[in-house]
Parts: sequence; C-alpha cells; structure tokens
Amino acid sequence: MDVLSLIGIIMAFVAIIGGNYLEGGHLGALANGPAALIVIGGTVGAALLQSPLSSFKRAMQIVVWIIFPPRVDLAGGIDRVVNWSLTARKEGLLGLEGVADAEPDSYARKGLQLLVDGAEPEAIRSILEVDFYTQESRDINAAKVFESMGGYAPTIGIIGAVMGLIHVMGNLADPSQLGSGIAVAFVATIYGVASANLVLLPVASKLKSIAQRQSRYREMLLEGILSIAEGENPRSIELKLQGFMD
Repeated sequence: MDVLSLIGIIMAFVAIIGGNYLEGGHLGALANGPAALIVIGGTVGAALLQSPLSSFKRAMQIVVWIIFPPRVDLAGGIDRVVNWSLTARKEGLLGLEGVADAEPDSYARKGLQLLVDGAEPEAIRSILEVDFYTQESRDINAAKVFESMGGYAPTIGIIGAVMGLIHVMGNLADPSQLGSGIAVAFVATIYGVASANLVLLPVASKLKSIAQRQSRYREMLLEGILSIAEGENPRSIELKLQGFMD
C-alpha cells in the first residue's frame, strides 16, 4: 500500500474543508448536486471523446495503483539475473529451461525462453524491446486520460459557473431563486479546480511515475538477459545492472 498517496489525499481535502470551516462556512455549502453533475459528467464526457476505448479501460484498471502500486523490486531483480547468469555459466543456456518454465513474470520468461532457444543477442533485443515499448506506451497513455481530465475539469467548472450566473440573471425579479443559481456558479468552479489539482493531475503524474519505474525494471531485465546471451561474467553483469538502482 502506498501510504503517501493516502496521506496526500486526506491532507488535501482536510485542508480545503478545514479552511472553509475556519472561515465560517459549513460543509453543506460545498455540496451541490447540479454543480457536481456538470463538472463530473462534462469532464468524463470530454475524456471519453478524446481517448481511445483501450486507453480509457486501461486507465480504469490501473487507477488502483495509486493506493496499491505493483511491486517493483530492482535489487531483487538484479539478484535473479545474476543467478541466471551463474546457472548459464555452469550448465549452459539450456540449463535455464527449468528456470524459464517456473518464471512468473511473462516478460522475463520470454527473455529466458529466447536464451534457451539460442536466439542471437540482436534478435533478443528486437523482440523484447517491442514488448518493452508497447507496455510502457499503453500505461503512459492510460495515465494521460487522467491528465486530460485534469485539463478539462477547471474549464467545465467555469461553464458551470456561467450557467449558474445565467440562471441568476434570469431570476433577478425573484430573489428566492438567486441563492441556488449563485451556489451552482461558485461551487462548480470549486469542483472543477479542486478535482483537477487535488486529484486528477496528481493521479496522472503518479501513474506515469509507476509506469516509468516498471519500464526501468524491464530495461534492467533486458540488459541482463543480453549480457547473459553475450557470455559476460556474472560479476560484470551485477556491476552493470546496479546502475539501474535508485
């Protein structure tokens, strides 16, 4: 679990709601159904219009990474690669066949299988780089869905504000109708700006960071597998791969 994400979300909303309370406001003033409908519906609709279905679906799948990020153990990965190189040096590349069959990571398993099959280093690089860049691109594009929402939300909040003001101007003769229109006008702006800067844009940046860390892990595996294919010394492989550590 990513505790920092939880702390950040809680702190952001406590700061906004607490500040509102200290200024004499109350929580009910920030709860407005029409404003929420305008901002949420408009933001999601704009994102759906912009994004391919595959990217939107992937975004909904990986949003849980904010709280439960996938485990990326670079140090453990380096140890595994070094162990593979030791096995290959003692038993030959065919000795990695059992290791490949038992490997849970599909990317590493494919690389090990290519080693067992006796593929040339350039062929291994070509095949694994396709997987590497495809997965990275898919996750980055999914993160951009939230980034686009963060760009649209403040503008749609302004649209909600203008709609509320139109309602106010149309009811100047009836003071009882002015309050609801003014509330929609201001609350819609708050919803748009707050959702973008407290949730959507930070979520997009966090997902990109996680995707980039996963890519670094796959790049480390790629370099390690290529080094094994080229017959490098296990100690040299370990020293090379330590450059991927934070």
